[in-house]
Amino acid sequence: MKGVALGVLVAIALLAGGGGGCGVRLIGGRSNLTGTCEGACAHYIRCKPGHPAADKQRCDAECPEVFSDRDSLMAYESLQCTDAVEFVDGRTAKSAKTGPRK
Repeated sequence: MKGVALGVLVAIALLAGGGGGCGVRLIGGRSNLTGTCEGACAHYIRCKPGHPAADKQRCDAECPEVFSDRDSLMAYESLQCTDAVEFVDGRTAKSAKTGPRK
């Protein structure tokens, strides 16, 4: 299951990077991708304002179990924030904005 999720993650990262490119974001001419769990968790936390402290601890603990190499970590770090948070937290359920009909 992790292999499938990782494959999807890499595909999303490549598509987000323009399809044929490497998907690496550049800021000021330097890559901001670390390829480390520290960098991946920092990206996740940056993308989730108002996160509980437990989210950082959970990310630090689970990251080595989910990502097996530098390339997969860099692919995660290159995701847009909505995709990065969804990858970790899953999709949030959407509820109706109005009450039931009477």
